[in-house]
Amino acid sequence: MKIAVINGANINFTGIREPHIYGSQTLDEINRQISAEGKSMGVDLFFFHSNLEGEIINLLQRCCLEKFDGIIINPGAFSHYSYAIRDAVAGLPMPVIEVHMSNTQAREDFRRLSVIAPVCRGQINGFGLHGYTLAIRAIIKMKGAM
Repeated sequence: MKIAVINGANINFTGIREPHIYGSQTLDEINRQISAEGKSMGVDLFFFHSNLEGEIINLLQRCCLEKFDGIIINPGAFSHYSYAIRDAVAGLPMPVIEVHMSNTQAREDFRRLSVIAPVCRGQINGFGLHGYTLAIRAIIKMKGAM
């Protein structure tokens, strides 16, 4: 099973940006931990980060063409206004789970709305890096491989 883990705007600054909200681990450290957990579940993970909306859209389309089994996306701030990413996700045949490390519902009003969530199979908020592992498990179940 092959799952893409896509991180968007500012996620590359985890460990630096507001560690009281996002934790002290860097994105590389988070990816290594998620990768190890994915391998233990028999999942190959492909990691991608970009602060550029168009690059994320290009990767979403590539995942479709390359027949990935699922996508986990933490769009960062793009989740609140990127209708372009929303439309790209809406056109995908595989399950997409939106993940946020912080509990967006307990933060500023503008963070409570995700324009991407309605076209995803689910959204996981507030569990730090463990949200990614929960999303992997959800995709495995959706694909009937568990």
